[in-house]
Amino acid sequence: MKLVISSILSVNVFLVTDVNAISSLTKGHIYNRYIAIKPLTNGLNSDNIGLRTSSVYLLGELKPDESVIGLMRILRNDPYEEARILAALSLYKISDARGINAIKQRIRIDESERVRKNCQLLYLSFLNEN
Repeated sequence: MKLVISSILSVNVFLVTDVNAISSLTKGHIYNRYIAIKPLTNGLNSDNIGLRTSSVYLLGELKPDESVIGLMRILRNDPYEEARILAALSLYKISDARGINAIKQRIRIDESERVRKNCQLLYLSFLNEN
């Protein structure tokens, strides 16, 4: 549990310190965006929970369609519910039909009540927006 909490805190520190870099990536700097997506997609496969969750979060900010399958894998298989919730949030932000369907499925079948509730909120929000 301490590992998860410290990892989440380190993710937050990373995110706060790199807000300007992320902002420039999300505002259409195509070359920089392209360079960032590949390592972030690779980060989804990391054994390090901090790197994995940072990658999940940042891919949600950048919204690349090519990350949907990897994010769906995190949502379905990650042992940490925080990572699964972040994956659901990122899939929601990307709004790809495959990702939205994966969120809908997790409402029924995820072992964690917390993940199920967050997926339900995201799915209902998606329905209300569309």
